[in-house]
Order: sequence, then C-alpha cells, then structure tokens
Amino acid sequence: MAFRNVEKCSSEGREKHTVVADLDGTLTRGRSSFPYFMLMAIEGGSILRAVVLMLVSPLAWMLYHFVSEEVGIRVLIFVSFAGLKVKDIEAVARAVLPKFYAEDIHPESWRVFSACCFNRCVVTANPRIMVEHFCKNHLGADKVLGTEIQVTKGGRATGFLLSPGVLVGDRKRHAVKLEFGDQEAPDVGLGDRESDHPFLHLCKEAYMVPPRGNVEAVPMHKLFKPVVFHDGRLVQRPTPAVALMTLIWFPFGLVISIIRVLICVNTPLPLVPAMYKLLGIKLTVRGNVPAAPEETGGGQVHAQGVLFVCCHRTCLDPVFLSVALGKQVTAVTYSVSRLTEIISPIPTVRLTRNREKDAGNIKRLLEAGHLVICPEGTTCREPVLLRFSALFAELTDQIVPVAVLPKMSMFHGNTVRGYKAFDPFFFLMNPRPHYEVTFLEQLPRELTHAGGKSPYEVANCIQKMLAATLGFQCTTFTRRDKYLMLTQGDGSVKQ
Repeated sequence: MAFRNVEKCSSEGREKHTVVADLDGTLTRGRSSFPYFMLMAIEGGSILRAVVLMLVSPLAWMLYHFVSEEVGIRVLIFVSFAGLKVKDIEAVARAVLPKFYAEDIHPESWRVFSACCFNRCVVTANPRIMVEHFCKNHLGADKVLGTEIQVTKGGRATGFLLSPGVLVGDRKRHAVKLEFGDQEAPDVGLGDRESDHPFLHLCKEAYMVPPRGNVEAVPMHKLFKPVVFHDGRLVQRPTPAVALMTLIWFPFGLVISIIRVLICVNTPLPLVPAMYKLLGIKLTVRGNVPAAPEETGGGQVHAQGVLFVCCHRTCLDPVFLSVALGKQVTAVTYSVSRLTEIISPIPTVRLTRNREKDAGNIKRLLEAGHLVICPEGTTCREPVLLRFSALFAELTDQIVPVAVLPKMSMFHGNTVRGYKAFDPFFFLMNPRPHYEVTFLEQLPRELTHAGGKSPYEVANCIQKMLAATLGFQCTTFTRRDKYLMLTQGDGSVKQ
C-alpha cells in the first residue's frame, strides 16, 4: 500500500482527532538519532564514552543498513547508556536534549500533529526515557511509546533492553494497538520509513514524511512550549561530522584554553586587548566607554564609583567588561567556583542572598571604586533576559547599563549540571571566542531611585534597555525558575 505525502493531509477540523507519529525523520527533519545518543554519551557520561561511541558508530551504521534496524540501534543504546545512573539520563533528557530536538521540528508533520488535539501519541525506536520529557512538554504529546531500557536495583542502566526490545516494525504496530485497543483506530498516522508501515496500516489515514530536503524547521515559539532554559556544553548538534571534529579538537582546545588563562591572568590590564589578538580572542566594544568619576569635568569628584549593571551570559562577563573599560572593576558574584575566584584577574566579592548584608557590602564597594553586578542572578543562553533583582537600584544613582554577548562555536561557557570551575576554560576552548560589550549611556537621574522611581521601575527599565540593545525578550523568569526546570532544585550551591 502506498501512503500519501504528509503535505496532502489537511489540518482543518481535527480538534477531536487522534494522531500517532514517529519521532526521528517524521516529527523531526533529521532521520538519524545518532546526535542524541552522542549528547547522552557526553553529557550523561564522559568524553571517553563519546569517543567510544564515535568509534563504534560505523559498525552501528553498517548493522542498521545491512543487518537490521534493531541491531544497529541496540549498539548505540548499549554504548550510550550502559552504566549511567537513571537520574543522570533523566537530567540530560530534561536539560540538554529538548533544545536540539526543538530546533529540528518538521513543519508539515508538526502542522498535522498539533492540529489533532484529542490524543497525540509519539511512537519511537528511541528509549522512552530519552525522549518522553521533550515530547510531552514541548510537543504536547499525551503518550510516548518507546523502547524500554533495563535498570538495576541500584538505579543504573545496564545497556540492555526490556521485552519486546527495540520498538520497530511490527513491535510499533503492537504497541499502538495496545494503546488504542481494538475499538477505535487512530485517526491519523505519520511515518517516514518502511519500518513505520505496520503501525500506519492501523490508522484511518496514514501519511509519509519525505526526506528532509530544504524545509526549514518550525520556529521554536510555535511549539507547544518553547525551550527557554537548557544545559550542556555543546553548541552545535553533534552530527557525525561535527562530533568527530569536536572530539579531535578537544585535547588541543584544552591546552589552548589553559595557555589563554595563564597568559591573560598574568598580563597587565592595559596590555590585555593586544594579548587577546595574539591568542585568537576577539573583543568588540560598542557605545561610549564612560569616564571614571575621578575623570569628570569641573574638578568634581564623586564620592562613589560607577555601578555597571550587566546582563549575565557567562562568569567572564565582568572580566571582559573590565578589559573593555580599561580599568579594573570589582565584581559581586553568586554561585561561582573557588577556582574561578582564584584565577579571576579582577577582584570578586560573594553575595550572600541576605538582603541587608548584600546591601551593606555593595555600598562599601561603591565607596571604594567601580562595581559590576549582574541582577539576573544566573546565566541564560536563549535570547531572553531574566527578571532583574531591584536591590542595586536602591544603593546608587550612578548606573551604567552594559549589554554583553558572548559568541561560541563549539562549547558553552556556562553550565548547570556540570563543574562550574571549568566554565572559563570551556569558553576559551572555542577556536575563536568572541565577546561583544556595549556600553549604554548612564541612566539619567530622573530615571533612578534618587529621582523618584521605585527600585522595581529602575530594574525593569534597565532590563528593557538591555533587551532592546541585544534584540532579546524580557521575561519574569528568575534563577529559581531556571534551576527548577533544569535540575528540579533551587540552585543552592554546596560548599
């Protein structure tokens, strides 16, 4: 039986219809699940596990195409999952994979899948534990039928599977039949390959999604729920080519990163920009770099330093701001590692989250000189700004907003689940790390707390100014929201 192209499927009047869809190659444009197994190996395991997966992937490919689809997938699952804690697998599935899945949703299959509102079901050969969070939270799936992995009593994956094994071919058909029963067949079925035909025959209407071609992915904001927070070190989807290039670069990048840190930390601040050029680090400074208080005209000297209010992208924001300014500033920090504090070329002072103590510390620091603060309280990778804490607005009227934007090609310079001490090194492991620092005009007195505005109005005003400069969106999400979504915790740091 020949199935029609998904483009022939109408999405009108399907509010009470049920739909069953495959994942890789159907709901997503990419047909290969290798990138997601590689992400699981790196983020849930280690770089060594990723190397092993890379080495066995040619074997898995040959088994997939010349022996059976099931055998090839079994190899990928075993290497990626064997020995991992279930809680680590779930954490990667919740914090890392959704971003990459969400950037690859097929527009035609999503048009049909999202139109069927009564019951949406995803059936996939991938381990259910790996894809269920994304499918339910970001695609609005009601049920996910996938391969079930074997788990020890100690909560670790063995790498082997529970019966009936990999969900392909007739096993998909059996799973769908069990889910929907004999009374009512699914209204719409979506697949992309021959092994999907058995479950498609159960559906009243069945459609095939052709190979990717040149179709553009669905914009993330059109999904059931967009991805706002995500974790993981890799910037690009680890396709076989990207994964190979990343693994080859990793040891060289690590050595280069250490060299960059050691040289820049021990270089006098005025010479750092020139050293950046020699080390392949690009710094772009925009706007009018503000004069220090002691340099203002008329012979007047302010009693306080300038408070630079900065958006927060990595732990290196204050460092690059200081280099761009050409003067050393003190950074108030929260949730940074001891190693980061030790290697920091500028002074750092920890916040305690005790409002009175923090206010007193900030006032004393401002009396001593310039200060940089990131009111978001945590980093964010997506083009959004989190809610700004208003404490800083109560303490001074000399406020300069600063927009920072790091650009990375291989590795993210921040993490939630990983070791925060490595954040600066991972950023500097990128072949050509780039930071953009944009200084805005000092906030007019009439827009400050001293000019009659409430601290919240000042904080919101600066958030909007920085968002407009960067082309970002303002949100009311907080640090707590981020950690609840990614780790199911509040982000408290264990000392």
